[in-house]
Amino acid sequence: MCGIVGLFLKNKALEPDLGRLTALMLHEMCDRGPDSAGFAIYGGGDDRAKLVLLSKSGETDWAAMKDQLIAELSAEMEFETLHDHAIIRTNADGRAVRGWIIDNAPDVTVLSLGKNIEVFKGVGDPDRVAKDFGLAERTGTHAIAHTRMATESAITTAGSHPFSTGADTCLVHNGSLSNHNNLREMLMTHGEQFQTENDSEVAAAYLAWRMSEGDTLNQALESALRDLDGFYTFAIGTENGFAVLRDPIACKPAVIAETDDWVAMASEFRAIAPLPGVENAKIYEPEPAKIYSWSHAVKGQAA
Repeated sequence: MCGIVGLFLKNKALEPDLGRLTALMLHEMCDRGPDSAGFAIYGGGDDRAKLVLLSKSGETDWAAMKDQLIAELSAEMEFETLHDHAIIRTNADGRAVRGWIIDNAPDVTVLSLGKNIEVFKGVGDPDRVAKDFGLAERTGTHAIAHTRMATESAITTAGSHPFSTGADTCLVHNGSLSNHNNLREMLMTHGEQFQTENDSEVAAAYLAWRMSEGDTLNQALESALRDLDGFYTFAIGTENGFAVLRDPIACKPAVIAETDDWVAMASEFRAIAPLPGVENAKIYEPEPAKIYSWSHAVKGQAA
């Protein structure tokens, strides 16, 4: 079943409320996915690479890992810990750090890397996950989140969304892909590294790969409509953008609402109902195989 929410702020005055509003939306999806939850927040970055790590056992020696990374990569490393997660800020190449951790730290999952993104995940009640990682207090420009019902696999963070393999890019997914194993093999030949068996991680890696090859987000999603076989509703985040895509059959639910201040999407309208000004929103169901995307203006580029 699972529940998806996404919130993209047009009005900068609302950025201090991003986490609070996202937490309200996530709360409404608890019964669609009571087994685990995760969220991605965009905002507050600097020029350094930032990686969010998860300890699978909850007993990772973060200090020892920091020393190893400094020795291996000859770079500054700043570690911050939060429950079973750690946040690294470094002047090293983020992909090199991610690759070293995947190859050398089997007890650790790299949840995200980039300059603006932070991803957090946990098992159990989504409201508790949001509280544990301070979602309501977080600020930023846009966010996506997911609640999961583990209908076909164990209740672990390995199945929790969002998934992210590329810098500042992540994805949440309601549905299933039928050709993810073949796609995984193809993407590995292009240098993508996987940490789970989840088909949603393959979808995230596909989009990250396409954009690393020069595609815009919309171009990557156009290719996804051709190359991804299955049924899905995706919400995607990038450094400056947010997008929604449903497969050509569109059997998974989704609703979008838009005002002058924000764009929101969710599996059900009740997750959008608490947002300020919703009574003035344009509300619609995204059409099958149609790309919906929004972005913040970047200096030197069109919005």
